[in-house]
Amino acid sequence: MAQKSFCLQFFCLVLFLALFASRFPGCGQTTNSITPQTVLDAEKLIGLDFSAAKIDMMLKDLQEQRGRFDSLHKLPLSNSIVPAILFNPIPVGMKLDCAPHKSSFRLTPAGRVKLPANLDDLAFYSIGELATLIKSRQITSEKLTRFYLERLKRYDPKLECVVTLTEELALQQARRADAELAAGKYRGPLHGIPYGAKDLLATKGIRTTWGTAPYTNQVFDFDATVIKRLEEAGAVLVAKTTLGELAMDDTWFGGKTHNPWNLKDGSSGSSAGSCAATSAGLLPFAIGSETYGSIVSPCDRCGVTGLRPSYGRVSRTGAMALSWTMDKIGPICHTVEDCAIVFHAIYGPDGIDQTLYDLPFSYDSRIKLKKLRIGYLKKDFDGEKGERKDNDAASLQKMRELGADLIPIELPKYPLGNISFVLSTEAATAFDDLTRSGREDWMKQQGAEAWPNAFRQRRFVPAVEYLQAQRLRYLLIQDTAKVFEKVDLFLAPSLAGRSSLLSNLTGHPCVVVPNGFSKAGTPTSICFIGKLFGEGELLAAAKQYQDATDFHWKHPRLD
Repeated sequence: MAQKSFCLQFFCLVLFLALFASRFPGCGQTTNSITPQTVLDAEKLIGLDFSAAKIDMMLKDLQEQRGRFDSLHKLPLSNSIVPAILFNPIPVGMKLDCAPHKSSFRLTPAGRVKLPANLDDLAFYSIGELATLIKSRQITSEKLTRFYLERLKRYDPKLECVVTLTEELALQQARRADAELAAGKYRGPLHGIPYGAKDLLATKGIRTTWGTAPYTNQVFDFDATVIKRLEEAGAVLVAKTTLGELAMDDTWFGGKTHNPWNLKDGSSGSSAGSCAATSAGLLPFAIGSETYGSIVSPCDRCGVTGLRPSYGRVSRTGAMALSWTMDKIGPICHTVEDCAIVFHAIYGPDGIDQTLYDLPFSYDSRIKLKKLRIGYLKKDFDGEKGERKDNDAASLQKMRELGADLIPIELPKYPLGNISFVLSTEAATAFDDLTRSGREDWMKQQGAEAWPNAFRQRRFVPAVEYLQAQRLRYLLIQDTAKVFEKVDLFLAPSLAGRSSLLSNLTGHPCVVVPNGFSKAGTPTSICFIGKLFGEGELLAAAKQYQDATDFHWKHPRLD
């Protein structure tokens, strides 16, 4: 038993041994045999040095284990099959308020909203404003839907932000919304509001491409939970938006999604199309996802507002899996309050995704910043240079003017870069069949930093090292919880420092908000990072800042 247990350390290593043996067969050995030299060479990959006697003792079982792996590979596992091990982001001692009845949702009144004389002005109305127009019947959902469909058709050739227009479905949903309203049924602020969904969310009968050639003809016979919940809220799906291939960057099988503020630049990724389309006024809002930076980075580049919820808040049922312990789904909008509206519609358990927590969400836009303990990453802000440093300094000053007493804090010091390989290791597992089939060669991105190469590299991560990284991640969660004993939320640079990777590893929520422009006229942003499951306070605080600025009401010109 000791020998067999020991050999589990070579879970991925054995694959390398077989490959080595097949390419450099020894004299008198079959191409599939594992020799002492095979083990000696493989040891170099993982920093081990066993004696000849210990290697000899392993050989028979390593060969048998290779056969067991071969048998397992014959069992098909789709991307939708989750591991039996679940990630727990909750630190020791954290008490959860599991009383959904304590949820409350108080929006800022939209006030009097009139249909503009020039309908093009509708492109940048908030969800709250559009909802007022629909509820007061100044415009129908069908007319509003046709308006956005026309804009998508007009500007998508410049932005390359749409994979599939869902026009037929959209018009059906819009007509139903109008009929329900005429019958006295109003579902809430998303009733009749068009939106786009990142093309990693399953949509029944409509292709879901995951942004890459191997899956361009993929069609599911069900809707993702997020799609279902938005339909239940009355929203109208008008487009499946682009994502970088398998949720990396902004290059997809059809091209490169562009930044509306500078068409020579990409929109960043991976929620590329959702951010570009919202920024350009082609959608009132869109759904994106983040594993590490995929909401924050394109929101920063495109000048829109996004919410990356806590891990365990929004169902991933029907969403492409990249990293089971890091994937999160959230809204991309014009305003913080729009993010609150969408989040309110999509959060909570669905009875399928076992990573979800049944916790209340309370939002009140009237929150007083003076009552919150707000921190900021002083060293990260001090280390910035140029225009971002200036814009962030102005944001900190604005927060102080609004009554916040900013507390300088530091994040726990862990080798985050050395832990982060858990993401790509899980991704290699999620796309095991793609690598084995050779279809990764069909992907557009084939460089050293692209997924095909990363998937191959991560085949050689031993199970022991993956689990060791997760043990360090456990300690990171505990020490990060100590930071939130001092503050309720903190401010961080969007693209500098360690907060992005750390908070994605720990599962904390983030709101990214535009906070200025560069000299070249492109947007910048700042991040608000909150307590686990603390989206209510986090959104309310970010809204206070956004309401005191006007960056979110400045828009790119495409004509």
